[in-house]
Amino acid sequence: MKALSTGLVAATLALTGAAQAQDVIKVGVIAPMTGPQAASGQQIMAGAKLYQQLNGTKVGNKTIELIFKDDTGVPDVTRRLAQELIVNDKVAVISGFGLTPLALAVGPVITQAKVPAVIMVAGTSMIVGTSPYFVRVSFTLPQNTAPVAQWAVENGVKSAVSLFSDYGPGLDAAAAFKKRLEAGGGKVMQELKAPLADPDFAPFLQRAKDAKPDALFLFVPAPTAGALMKQVVDRGIPQSGIKVIGPGDVTDDDQLNGMGDGVLGMVTSYNYSAAHDSPENKKFVEEFKKANNGRRPNVIGVGGYDGIHAIYKAIEKNGGNTDGTKLIEAFKGLSWVSPRGPVSIDPETRDIVQNVYVRKVEKKDGELYNVEFKTYENQKDPK
Repeated sequence: MKALSTGLVAATLALTGAAQAQDVIKVGVIAPMTGPQAASGQQIMAGAKLYQQLNGTKVGNKTIELIFKDDTGVPDVTRRLAQELIVNDKVAVISGFGLTPLALAVGPVITQAKVPAVIMVAGTSMIVGTSPYFVRVSFTLPQNTAPVAQWAVENGVKSAVSLFSDYGPGLDAAAAFKKRLEAGGGKVMQELKAPLADPDFAPFLQRAKDAKPDALFLFVPAPTAGALMKQVVDRGIPQSGIKVIGPGDVTDDDQLNGMGDGVLGMVTSYNYSAAHDSPENKKFVEEFKKANNGRRPNVIGVGGYDGIHAIYKAIEKNGGNTDGTKLIEAFKGLSWVSPRGPVSIDPETRDIVQNVYVRKVEKKDGELYNVEFKTYENQKDPK
C-alpha cells in the first residue's frame, strides 16, 4: 500500500510539473552580447527586459520566460544556439539577430522546426523571404534610406559618393540611395565598400573628399558608427562643404554624444529617434535610462522592446496556442503604437510597416539628438 501511495504521489507530481510546464512559454533571444557587435546585443537585451518590467510576464494565464543567449556575432554560433533553444529548451519563438548573417543562419532551422523567429535588428530586405517563419519588427535599409535620398534630391544634391559596409544591408542601402538620387537627376560618382570586420575608413574617406561631391552618403552598422563619424569629422569633410547624409545608423543615438559637435547639422532618415516627440517615447526613454544607468535607447533597443510586444500580442491573439504554424499567422496584421510611432506587420510579407523620419543633429539641453523635421508615413520596404 505504501509503494502504491508513493507511486501515486510521484505520478501526481509529474502531472503537476507537466501542467506547470505548459503554463510557461519560453522565448529565446539570441544576440551578440560580446564581441565587436556587443552594443547591439546589450540594447536588444535591455529593450526586451524593459518590456517585461513595464508589462509583466503574463499573457492570459501563461508566463513568458525569456532565455538570453550570446552568439558573439558569429553565424555558426547563432545557428547552434537556435537549434539548442528549439530542441533542448522547447522555445515557442526565437528572436534577436543583431546582423543579417546571423538571421540568415537560422532560416533553415526555423523552417524545419516550424518555429517563428522575430527579427529585432537585421535589416537586409530579402531575409524575411528566406523562411515562412520569419517576421520582422525592425526595419529594412531601403525603407530607411529612400527618404534621405529624396531629401537630397530636393535640396540640390547633384553628385554623391557612397561609402558603406560590404554586406547585405550596406548593399541594400547603397542601391536604394542610388536609385532614388539618380531618378531625381543626380549621379553617384563612386561606390566605396569598406570591410565589415575591422574597417579602416581613412583611405575611403580621403577618396571621397578628393572627388568633391555635393554629398557623402554613409552606411555602417550602428555599433561602428562612432568610429566612422570620428574620422569623418577629423578629416574636415562637413567643413569642406560636402553634405554628410545617410540612414540613421550613422548617427546612432547610443553613441551620438560621443561623436562631438562636428556632426551638428547632419541629416539622416530613420524609423526611430530618442528625441521622437510622443508620450509613448518619452515614457520609454525615461524608463530605459532608469533601468540602464542613464544609457540612451537606440533603434536596436526599440527593436528588442517591440519584438517582445509583438510576441505577447501574437500569443494573446492565438489564445495561448504556441503551435508554430498558427503562431506565425497570428503575427500577420498586428498593429500597435510603438515608442517610434504607429507600426504594423504587413500580412502579405511579414515585414514591418512604419513611419520614417528625416532628422537633423541638433543640441538640446547640452546633448546631441536626432531631431525629426519631416515624416514619411506608413513606409513599406520598397521592393
